[in-house]
Amino acid sequence: MAEREHLQDAEAVVAELRGALARIGVTLPSLGIDPLSYDGRETRVLVELGRCNVETARRMAAALPGPETDR
Repeated sequence: MAEREHLQDAEAVVAELRGALARIGVTLPSLGIDPLSYDGRETRVLVELGRCNVETARRMAAALPGPETDR
């Protein structure tokens, strides 16, 4: 995969995650591509989730599956 394709893939994932979070009422204002991880040479582009307040963290935790109870 070419360097530009890695960046486009990461941008698509960010958009997908932003949409999924919006469906559960969560907005991460800092969600985006970590500019320090993409310098045009490195193919590992990182997604920056950023910080969030306690209420946002609570909403995200509530939206994730809980522990399996039948183990």
